[in-house]
Amino acid sequence: MLLDTLKRYFGYDSFRPQQEEIIRHAMSGRDCLVLMPTGGGKSLCYQVPALEMDGTAVVVSPLISLMKDQVEALRANGIAAVALNSSLPAGEQRLLRQQCVQGQVKLLYLSPETLLSELPYLLHDISVSLFAIDEAHCVSQWGHDFRPEYTQLGILRREFPGVPVMALTATADKVTRRDILTQLALREPAVFISSFDRPNLNLDVKCGLKGREKLSALLRFIAAHEGQSGIVYCLSRKTTDKLAADLRAHGIAAASYHAGLSADERDTAQTDFIRDRVQVVVATIAFGMGIDKSNVRWVVHYNLPKSIESFYQEIGRAGRDGLPADTLLLYNYADIVQLATFARASGQREINMERLSRMQEYAEAEVCRRRILLNYFGEASEHDCGNCDVCRCPPVRFDGTVHAQKALSAIARTGEAAGFQTVVDILVGRYSPAVREAGFERLRTFGAGRDVPARDWHAYLLQMLQSGLLDVAYDEQNHLKITDYGRRVLFGRERILLAVARREEPAPRAARSRTKTAPATPSLPLAGAPATSAADDALFERLRTLRRQLADAESLPPYIVMSDKVLRALAAIRPTTLEKMGMVNGIGEYKLRKYGALFIDAIKEFAT
Repeated sequence: MLLDTLKRYFGYDSFRPQQEEIIRHAMSGRDCLVLMPTGGGKSLCYQVPALEMDGTAVVVSPLISLMKDQVEALRANGIAAVALNSSLPAGEQRLLRQQCVQGQVKLLYLSPETLLSELPYLLHDISVSLFAIDEAHCVSQWGHDFRPEYTQLGILRREFPGVPVMALTATADKVTRRDILTQLALREPAVFISSFDRPNLNLDVKCGLKGREKLSALLRFIAAHEGQSGIVYCLSRKTTDKLAADLRAHGIAAASYHAGLSADERDTAQTDFIRDRVQVVVATIAFGMGIDKSNVRWVVHYNLPKSIESFYQEIGRAGRDGLPADTLLLYNYADIVQLATFARASGQREINMERLSRMQEYAEAEVCRRRILLNYFGEASEHDCGNCDVCRCPPVRFDGTVHAQKALSAIARTGEAAGFQTVVDILVGRYSPAVREAGFERLRTFGAGRDVPARDWHAYLLQMLQSGLLDVAYDEQNHLKITDYGRRVLFGRERILLAVARREEPAPRAARSRTKTAPATPSLPLAGAPATSAADDALFERLRTLRRQLADAESLPPYIVMSDKVLRALAAIRPTTLEKMGMVNGIGEYKLRKYGALFIDAIKEFAT
């Protein structure tokens, strides 16, 4: 029975919504497209049928690091899985091929390039039970991570007409979904769309911060997550390297990761993060697809992402174990200008500008952020989530007509020839180089808003932009233009409500001591996590130390030995027999035999 397989190998007592239906669909020999959020259980949809069906399931994956991670996790559960790629020595490749031909492998992981090269040989010499195309959005030119080599995978449907093909992705809008089905030539496919809701993720946004303000906000955030693994995403390589250095200067174990580093440097950063040797990875979007780490407790975007698809996939790397996790988006107007420049220069200008607009709407929203995300992916929510900053602290509104009129007047008096920052400089009376060069200090509105902090003016201008009072002329050096609606407000024919700008607390004093390893113990409970006793927390740390020792001995990431969620359950339940430990969700038979006695001894020792 499927539930027996699920329990025996993965330690779970029941399937998540739609998983069993998808598994049975594939086992009946039919094609399908599966959309599930990151951490939603996509892998089980092809791993369980691979174990149940005769032959070998072939899994197509875009990154060697991702394949390695998933193969290690499967082997840790006692499942015969291998990854065949060009980085392996020739002798090891021959051995793996031989194992596949002899029917000793249940799951074979290949990159698209390796699959195509092996198509005339190995794949026709083995009994293929199922093809699983992971990260299937890479197939589509409309997807956020298009990979040209993926477009050739449609050949599988022609070469293996009797083998079911399952395409899986965490993020794809309607256009991308249609393109995936077309590119892969799926035969009468069923489309399974799970809920995109990840209620364990807390959503938070802070806008208008610049320079040291932004760094201070990040330092406060990390201080509240001491010892908890996290990822910080940046737009550029330069920002990535500088921010990682800044964090290290404040005593935080941080590594940088981007495409400009050597392969060895990227591999070291990723391995150190996966194995909990560093707390934070500061990265461009080049990092993450290959990360299956279940105990990432937070994700920060230091800049505005280019689309909601990218944003949602990246925040989905937090809280994969189902425990509460925090996300934070820090951005300012400069991000919008930079991303708009990229979008206009791309080959898909209109759709990329539209996606950027939707991302900006999310960032500047004054309604439940989770509802915006779910709506984007076609899922309606009738209730506010209560787990985002807007729900927790609804905006306080005031009659902002006078503020808007001051800003609009300043823009009008420049001849609508000033950018965002220059307008702020005019309002607060700052003699910046741009103001002096244009002679804007002579305007009647110069200093008209000096009673309002510059950062608040940033927030109010963003609201005016979002409300339709302003447009940005991206082809005119990003100058602000007044819309018809804006002119009605300027001349007093209409009024407008603005939300009070939110203020940041002072930054904590920076710790100048450097550390080489991640702090061992979280100092604060996870946001929204169930209350635990001091004894439970102490036992959790004892079990976490044991897990780290076992993982180091086997050169495995700690979370593959046991997840944080399992350790929390063990600390709360405190089983003292293998039978009782086997009842804990997430511990399969293989891990129970391999590690059970060691964890039980640690629990008994703690109790004495």
